[in-house]
Amino acid sequence: MKTPAAILVEVDRPLELVDLEIPILKPGQVLVEIVYSGVCHTQVMEVRGKRGPDRFLPHCLGHEGSGVVVESGPDVSRVKPGDRVVLSWIKGSGSDVPGTQYLWNGRTVNSGAITTFSRFSVISENRLTHLDAELSFDLAALLGCAIPTGVGMVFNSAAVRAGQSVAVFGVGGIGLCALAAAAASGATPLIAVDRQPDKLAIAKELGASHLICVTEKDPVEAIKGICPGGVDVAIEATGRASVMQQSLESVRSQGGTTVIAGNAPQGEFWQFDPRQLNQGKRILGTWGGDNVPDRDFPRYQRLLLANKLPLQCLLSRRYSLSNINDALDDLEAGLVPRPLIDLSLP
Repeated sequence: MKTPAAILVEVDRPLELVDLEIPILKPGQVLVEIVYSGVCHTQVMEVRGKRGPDRFLPHCLGHEGSGVVVESGPDVSRVKPGDRVVLSWIKGSGSDVPGTQYLWNGRTVNSGAITTFSRFSVISENRLTHLDAELSFDLAALLGCAIPTGVGMVFNSAAVRAGQSVAVFGVGGIGLCALAAAAASGATPLIAVDRQPDKLAIAKELGASHLICVTEKDPVEAIKGICPGGVDVAIEATGRASVMQQSLESVRSQGGTTVIAGNAPQGEFWQFDPRQLNQGKRILGTWGGDNVPDRDFPRYQRLLLANKLPLQCLLSRRYSLSNINDALDDLEAGLVPRPLIDLSLP
């Protein structure tokens, strides 16, 4: 059996659309037909060579999606053929199986425990979560990364409470999910910071009370004009060291917290005045929103179904697998918050 797939053959070159031979499933592996795949800035960085040397070329990409189980290998107990599933890079329960290897014209193509830029994909059991029958496949695809990372930063990492002030730096896919979660938590004021007016408009739809366009004003000064002394919580979702610094400067002394989710390019460092920490400010890292998929993913599905997280607005543009390089370019340029690959499109 073969599957079309978009693979990285050479760094800083477009992905190539090829046909891969699917191997026999190993214990703990599951064959999934991908319905939708999201596209994350992580893939942009991988393709552009911004994550350091790549030892696995050629290889498959993609780490969030939705689909249907086609076949389960030995020792798989959590899912069965026909099950609707969310595919996520965040590890849940079940077998933890290293990546598989496909064949392409006699050449080995490497794959991680999850990849989603293909019609069919071999997935480790612990990267799959059952999908509610009422939740659409398109929105469910974002449960693989954007939603759990953004929402988890607010619910789990920062534990935002009603009445706390929150600023979100970077309202792309993850930032918009964080903003929606902060709105659901009762954060006020809720401040969105970005350079793209179109993204700020979406942030307003999701509940932002204040919008700051960084091409027009200094975000730290603007935030402190809204919240004298600074906000309770800042969420950083840009991956830029300079913005990480702004997020730290924007939180209040004695308990203000900034949560860093953005991935900085390999070799880029953030230097800051340690006296910021002497003021009682806190910097938190997050591993995909600090989620436990078995606990958190069903909760997020319930919130999506109840429209408590109205994130359909992220699904503004869909691409075919053959146009995946356009999706990467548009995401990098900030033209779309979260590209969605529809595997049914020609």
